Amino acid sequence: MIKLSLDDCIYLCLRDGKFWTFWELQATIKEKTGKFYGEPTISAGIRNMRKDYCRSKYDLTPYGEIIEKKRLDTGKGYKYRLII
Repeated sequence: MIKLSLDDCIYLCLRDGKFWTFWELQATIKEKTGKFYGEPTISAGIRNMRKDYCRSKYDLTPYGEIIEKKRLDTGKGYKYRLII
């Protein structure tokens, strides 16, 4: 079994192009890997997608914004998606 990093898990979720909340990412990662990550850790993982090492590793565009952020309709929190 391949050991996935948090960055790997977040990329695998976000690459589908749909919007994800922290809580959806958290639940999916917990379900698939058995590991629980808190909201600050998931937030850091989303920020990592913007860094050069993640852009190279996941073959993302080397420049420009790759994460789109949208406020939830309730006004409490955001949802994110990877722009591919």
